[in-house]
Amino acid sequence: MKGKILRGLSAVLTINIKAKELAWYGNNFAKYPKPMRSLVYILFLSFFITAAFAQKEPAPEQSNAFAFKLKEPIKLDGILDEAIWMDAEGWNGDFMQYFPSDTSRAKINTRVKVAFDDNNIYLAAIMENNEDRDYISTSLRRDYRGEANDGVTFVFDTFNDKTNAFQFGVNPYGVQREGLLSNGGSRSEDLSLAWDNKWFAEATILEDRWVVEAIIPLSTLRFQDGSQNWNVNFYRIDSHLPERSTWSPIPRNFSIISLAFSRKLIFEEPLQKNSANISLIPYIAGRTSKNFLEGTKEDMTPAIGGDAKIGIGPALNLDLTINPDFSQVEVDEQVTNLDRFEIFFPERRQFFLENADLFASFGHPLARPFFSRRIGVDRDENTGQNIQNKIIYGARLSGKVTDDWRIGMMNMQTASDEEAGIAGKNFSVLALQKKVFNRSNIGMIFVDRESLALDEYQSLFNPDEYNRLLGLEYNLASADNRWTGKAFYHRTFEKDLGKNPGTFNAYILYNDLHWNWSVSYLDIGESYNPVVGFVPRVDYKRLNPDISYSFFPKSRIINRHGPTAEYELRWNETLGTTDRDLNIGYEVRFQSLAQLSVTQNNKYVYLFNDFDPTRTGGEKLKAGTGYNNNTIELQFQSNPRKAFNVNLRSEFGEYFTGSIASFRGEMGLRMGYTANVSMNFSYNKIELPEPQNDADLFLIGPRIDITFTKSLFWTTFIQYNNQIDNLNINTRLQWRFAPVSDFFLVYTDNYFPGDFMPKQRSLVLKLNYWLNL
Repeated sequence: MKGKILRGLSAVLTINIKAKELAWYGNNFAKYPKPMRSLVYILFLSFFITAAFAQKEPAPEQSNAFAFKLKEPIKLDGILDEAIWMDAEGWNGDFMQYFPSDTSRAKINTRVKVAFDDNNIYLAAIMENNEDRDYISTSLRRDYRGEANDGVTFVFDTFNDKTNAFQFGVNPYGVQREGLLSNGGSRSEDLSLAWDNKWFAEATILEDRWVVEAIIPLSTLRFQDGSQNWNVNFYRIDSHLPERSTWSPIPRNFSIISLAFSRKLIFEEPLQKNSANISLIPYIAGRTSKNFLEGTKEDMTPAIGGDAKIGIGPALNLDLTINPDFSQVEVDEQVTNLDRFEIFFPERRQFFLENADLFASFGHPLARPFFSRRIGVDRDENTGQNIQNKIIYGARLSGKVTDDWRIGMMNMQTASDEEAGIAGKNFSVLALQKKVFNRSNIGMIFVDRESLALDEYQSLFNPDEYNRLLGLEYNLASADNRWTGKAFYHRTFEKDLGKNPGTFNAYILYNDLHWNWSVSYLDIGESYNPVVGFVPRVDYKRLNPDISYSFFPKSRIINRHGPTAEYELRWNETLGTTDRDLNIGYEVRFQSLAQLSVTQNNKYVYLFNDFDPTRTGGEKLKAGTGYNNNTIELQFQSNPRKAFNVNLRSEFGEYFTGSIASFRGEMGLRMGYTANVSMNFSYNKIELPEPQNDADLFLIGPRIDITFTKSLFWTTFIQYNNQIDNLNINTRLQWRFAPVSDFFLVYTDNYFPGDFMPKQRSLVLKLNYWLNL
């Protein structure tokens, strides 16, 4: 009891220290309306109480897994005929159901065994069947994802913090996936499959089972030298029943990737890293392009550059890049923008991905202090595509310093653009995290962007063009995963500093089997300006509570169902209420994995500036006016295991001074595991009284994805968007001729849809090779 009290007091003191640092901010709190002050008081009280008492010790460990030291080599062939696998001892079975229920043993048996030597981790898995079946694989492309795929997944938390982990998966056809887990795996977004690294696996389908054999080099992983145990879990997705099961049980109200419920993997003797752990990834590329709008042409231009990954000790990784080229990265999926603000697009570039959460998890989705796509990416408004702005070099050091400390440091330099009159920029980021209690942490982030021309365009250099940010955060994650939350304060610094350049947020979430509720308070100052971050708007305060309840009926059709309610209020001191949303809905999830929801939305919007609700150049609604609208929203996702599936969302009702009928979603047809044809679509029919414009906004994106083999892929993506009057074609051929080594051929074309007159056209060839030293 004494230890719990001390830990609780420590948490409160930590947050109180932060509060004192921000005392000047609280001087304005008395100006808030009394009901708002009461709600904020309640939020803070909930956060403090939770921080103090939710950090209870985890339940006693259940049976552990053991990793045996190999005495003979393993031949990787998907046949478990080596002595280590033939031995009946040491297999980890007795998987528990996660879906459709979490209270019984899995209906089909799964067993996993782990071994190791001085250089590798070895895995064997046996997935039994209870009847003949066909296995589902959405394609042969690496990094499959989704409930439709059969597969087995291995999760290694190498620093025993139940916050970050490596994940490796294999399906019955030997298709691999690897990913990084962050933030405790509390949401599906916490798994990033964009991370690539070298490891090897083979799978074999037999009459009553399928088996996997895998080798993961120790150089692929980060861990403390001399480690004797890791946290571990294994889970299996069986598409036939359907059933999802885990070796260490996970309550079904949490994500299956949650790290809070892992067990121990104990090695027969301590692990040592013996390899140099250095990887070189050089590339050579060629590009030619033509801009028909400006009458310019770029002849085939060769480019050479590359990346290096260097292990600094056992747990830190140094990433270096010179003249990086990201032309092979898939184009962003366009959206119809009916909002008044910027749209967020996720990072896809490999250099930024390992330990990306160290930099990207700071802040709030509406107030991100660092957004890596601000570096080396710009947007072409003629085509709606994001294009490259040349990066000269980049260096990034990230990883664990000790079991409790993580560090991330980054420096990147972009080139000058004389035609655009833009000087090169230097970007520096420092992020620190210190683990506290069982799974929580305290973090600090510093971001700096300077105008710095390292080339001949020194005349463009402006020493006063700088932007800096400093932020502190506390991230709460209770041992049993029921309580999560965050509190942070960030502040920007620049030459012309205005009033209130800070942002504050406090957030708390509770999740158990039936109840799920959260409360968030966000205050973004009017002069908060993180140039290297993502902040769609500033100068407002936001209160956002939500609550839901789940029923779990005994039904062969319905798995769970229940009501939901969410309220969002935004206001500032000058204008009062600027936005208000009240959404009340009901959600149903079926045993087939299909989902259905219906929501009634009541919205209020105040216009700060003149705004055309169609974004088509029509007559604008006047600034200073406000609008109350009611709509009904329906969402349906069909069974993803079926060859043909749909994900649909529709909304209809009032829209500013008129009405809207909106339909958007995706339809997909899977032809075995070799071809996928899908169609993203969006249609918005907007009717407004004169003098505003009516509009029929179409966005259609057919996509053809063919995986000829596990190493040869062809993808064609077409996007027609009449809101920006553009037709985009992007086709990409990828040949993975060696592990994590590729040849790309990428062709991109943009047209005016009416007469097919060309806008821009480009052809890129790129070859990169991953070399381990």
